[in-house]
Amino acid sequence: MALEDLLPLLSEEAFGAGAARLLSGNHALYEQVETRLEELYGRPALVFNSGYLANLGIISALCGRHDAIFADKLVHASIIDGARLSGARLFRFPHQDYEALERLLAKKRPSFRRALIVTESVFSMDGDKVDLKMLLTLKERYGAFLFLDEAHAVGVLGERGLGLAEEEGLGEKVDLLLGTCGKALGSYGAFVVVSKRVLKDYLVNKARSFVFTTALPPVVLAATSLALKLVPGMRGERRHLRELSSFLRQELSLPPGDTPIVPVIVGEAEKALSLSRRLRERGFYVPAIRPPTVPENTARIRISLTALHTRQDLAPLIKEIKGFLSENS
Repeated sequence: MALEDLLPLLSEEAFGAGAARLLSGNHALYEQVETRLEELYGRPALVFNSGYLANLGIISALCGRHDAIFADKLVHASIIDGARLSGARLFRFPHQDYEALERLLAKKRPSFRRALIVTESVFSMDGDKVDLKMLLTLKERYGAFLFLDEAHAVGVLGERGLGLAEEEGLGEKVDLLLGTCGKALGSYGAFVVVSKRVLKDYLVNKARSFVFTTALPPVVLAATSLALKLVPGMRGERRHLRELSSFLRQELSLPPGDTPIVPVIVGEAEKALSLSRRLRERGFYVPAIRPPTVPENTARIRISLTALHTRQDLAPLIKEIKGFLSENS
């Protein structure tokens, strides 16, 4: 996405918004982006300044001290912070353990006014996918709401790149779906797609991270608008990316998967840092992820693939990783 591609969307615009959207920062490009999102998802959409601010504002606006939040143990820190800020009772279940979640719901749900189940669709540190059908079953069985964070799925999963919920044909059953613009869309910001217009209106007036934040610059919104036009048609790129991920996992003897996040767990933090440095010296930027971002003894490098990579690009990377693991086994 080049600057000249954005120029037709901008005409003598200021670089800054100057105020929050509820005051004087609600640029026409916001309406353009949200209209496009609503056309794609078929439901009301609201843009936030970042995924962190979206999770913080949405969860704290929807839940209070009479409510319960049930979150996967490995959800992003912004979800945990939003839950804590809300004052609701937070219950965390072991990663992808739906039997444990059901036990929690059966025991705790009757004591609270509302229940919110929160999870990522593609987990940011492991690249694994949630069992969305099971979560929807539990949501309906126990009268809960489901909030699905699709930050790492938007752009790369689904026929039009709308995420895991689209891929599985279950988008209409998810109460709130979060997407971010700073990953596959190559821009900045985030959005939430909600089940009802009244819920969007409620968030506009109650989500503090929306109400009290200066709006995004017009150039950022123009970039997001352009991305939303391009991404749905990039089916070949998505197919290539999934094939590349499966290939890389197979070559490194990792569990099967087809998301762009490929973790190589080495255990100790120093070992992960050492491998990351070695790869950097060979021309590969693969960050080391260490506790507390991940649990103790699961430090890793996290490979993030793009559709521009090829198998030929990955061949020397695979060789270096295999060599390091062999030397440090």
